[in-house]
Amino acid sequence: MNEILNIILYNLAAVALLMSAGWIYSIVKNNVTIADSLWGLCFMLIAWLTWFQSDGWFYRKTVIAILVTLWGIRLFIHITKRNMGKGEDPRYTEWRKQYGDNFRIVSLFKVFLVQALFSWIIAFSMQAGQISSTPELITIFDIAGIIIWIAGFIFESSADRQLASFLAQPSNKGKVMKQGLWRYSRHPNYFGESSMWWGIFVISLSVPWGWITVISPIVITWTLLRITGVTLMEETIFGNNPEYKEYVNKTSSFIPWFPKK
Repeated sequence: MNEILNIILYNLAAVALLMSAGWIYSIVKNNVTIADSLWGLCFMLIAWLTWFQSDGWFYRKTVIAILVTLWGIRLFIHITKRNMGKGEDPRYTEWRKQYGDNFRIVSLFKVFLVQALFSWIIAFSMQAGQISSTPELITIFDIAGIIIWIAGFIFESSADRQLASFLAQPSNKGKVMKQGLWRYSRHPNYFGESSMWWGIFVISLSVPWGWITVISPIVITWTLLRITGVTLMEETIFGNNPEYKEYVNKTSSFIPWFPKK
């Protein structure tokens, strides 16, 4: 038990250090949007630190580390490319106005360290699956979890690619994206991300007491729905756009479903 505690606390310190470095960078650049790019890297850091520290079953901990790395790299590249050459995210700009001269220190806790804490909590399932040395065999939960993760990865990456392509067309400026996967969900990328972490949790069900880490997928789903995802984005970015209001009335907010007529 002491070994497990040492590993997860070491991981917490590591992601806190990473996000603190990101905070210093944000002060130099006067832009805290870098925190979004670092989100995926936090999980990659935890995954590989756990891999090196633990004596878990090699194949399970390696599969988990690879899955998390694939997701983290893709998300880092996507977010960094999306934000490159643009100003600060409107969400952070509003906080900068709200807190004034205190924003720098506020951003350390409200943006960077809170993300470090959330990433650590969401990574509980990942850490549990990697740390346990038993069972030393592939279970039905491993297979099911990998399938769910792959489905979520395809969903998120496809939704992001479709949106980027839509926004790249000058003729679509000011219009609402409601094609492809976005026809069935207003936030298919968030649904895909949530699905991947449910997949990691299902893999962790293979190990003793893995079910306790159900807090991980619950926290990421709640975060995407109520904190940094669906609710915040629709309030701050889309506002009173009439076309988006019509889109809201017809389209599921999260779980993909056929649009209302």
